[in-house]
Amino acid sequence: MSEEKIRTFPTLEELSRAAADHFAALARRRALGKQIFSVAISGGKTPQAFLSLLASPEFSGGIPWENTHIFQVDERSVPPDHPQSNYRMIRESLLAAVPSAAAHFHRMKAEQQDRDAASEEYAAELGNTMMPAEGQAPRFDLIFLGMGPDGHTASLFPGSKAIAERSRWVCPNYVEKLQAYRLTLTFPVLNAASEVVFVVSGPDKAEALRQVLEGPRNLDHYPAQGVHPEHGKATWLVDDAAARLLDTAQRSAP
Repeated sequence: MSEEKIRTFPTLEELSRAAADHFAALARRRALGKQIFSVAISGGKTPQAFLSLLASPEFSGGIPWENTHIFQVDERSVPPDHPQSNYRMIRESLLAAVPSAAAHFHRMKAEQQDRDAASEEYAAELGNTMMPAEGQAPRFDLIFLGMGPDGHTASLFPGSKAIAERSRWVCPNYVEKLQAYRLTLTFPVLNAASEVVFVVSGPDKAEALRQVLEGPRNLDHYPAQGVHPEHGKATWLVDDAAARLLDTAQRSAP
């Protein structure tokens, strides 16, 4: 079972800096051991500030990008230049400013009409890059996840079919309330990671965060409850607005 920690920050800016610091430190540590640094990044609004920091001169020059492989946690089934594309957000926030990061970025091609084939292609890319042992899921060094006001994480939404997936590493997922398809990493991959970092901000997340961390287990209603790295750790970086309903005894300072 994973080790879990909750760290709270006054603002999204301070939270984002902590995430960027952690990314950079772990990337450098892996490079010292001449090992690739494998990281997966979610879409959504909260990661933008963190990715923009990584792209800034303060951070970008000190990260061994040539050793860093960046994957997507999930993607909407839209073209890569669509305003709702997670890839577009990552490209505009980080990749366009840091070509060496773009060189080892692995895009999830969720716009393909055959979503099962796109999922299999991305799973093969995961396997070819990280080379897990036979029968094992790829083990990311670090996965950054967000959480929605409904308790979803990645593109694992309440009541959706992909919550029950236990064999595929990547799969399509139809989200009824959005009337749209996504591609997403599944629990077997999320829970095989060495480390998962949740980045959560905003008052609209407060009730879902309380339920996920302190409420009874109800995976179908709060999919984020299903993320517990089996041989790793999970850290929650949350701002004060999102943490306002949590038991203060569980929180720790930055």
